[in-house]
Amino acid sequence: MLEGPYGPERDKPLFRLRFTSFTVGTVCLPLVGLTSCLFISWYYHFEDSTETHCKVPNYLPSISASISLTPERYIWRFCIGLHSAPRFLVAAAYFSFYRARFTRRFLEMLLSFLALACALSENLGLLLLTYVSSNETYSIHKKGFILFIASALVHMLITCRLWHVIKKYVGGSEEEKSYNYKIRLFALNMCFCALAGCFYWKHNKYCEPGIYTLFALCEYVVVFSNMAFHMTAFWDFGNKAVTVITPPEDKYF
Repeated sequence: MLEGPYGPERDKPLFRLRFTSFTVGTVCLPLVGLTSCLFISWYYHFEDSTETHCKVPNYLPSISASISLTPERYIWRFCIGLHSAPRFLVAAAYFSFYRARFTRRFLEMLLSFLALACALSENLGLLLLTYVSSNETYSIHKKGFILFIASALVHMLITCRLWHVIKKYVGGSEEEKSYNYKIRLFALNMCFCALAGCFYWKHNKYCEPGIYTLFALCEYVVVFSNMAFHMTAFWDFGNKAVTVITPPEDKYF
């Protein structure tokens, strides 16, 4: 990522992409993949995707059920496979961003390391629940889902804390906008996580009609708000770019 233009002494870029475009593309991969899977499951595989263990009426497919069917699983795995590598790059970019600003602040530096660890474990949890479907090995899929959700919530909380400090000392309009959206999306995500947990428990405990539908709906909001939270990188790195450079001819390795 570059701050300014290239000079004649700098290595010339082989490829350059604005970070805003990089962010939109990274988030759109799981967004398009998930919406496609949910639509295909609901329209073509309604009975299979909405079936519950206690056979009560259900009107929406859960995400786990949707991405376990064919061809939905292949669409989802393809999108997440392409999405995962840029996510690791974004996590490293955020850590570099925080390290440059919090060099002399021990607490914020510690939180920056924790944010990096949570971002990495969130991505690993997403890969685990993606490539081990619920109808193959449910216990592993469940652990991947728990790792993804827990890491995402902690990551969002830490990120909001760090951006509160950045907003306080920098005070720019982009930082203010990014912080406000992060706070709102984190609150939305946390509330619907709690609701989803309640509906999931109630469904398994009492098997009431329509409860699993409410769980699925809350699950959608949790995942889409998580995507929107990551999209706030659009403001955080608006003047940066992802580049691939070639060394000058006098460099040998």
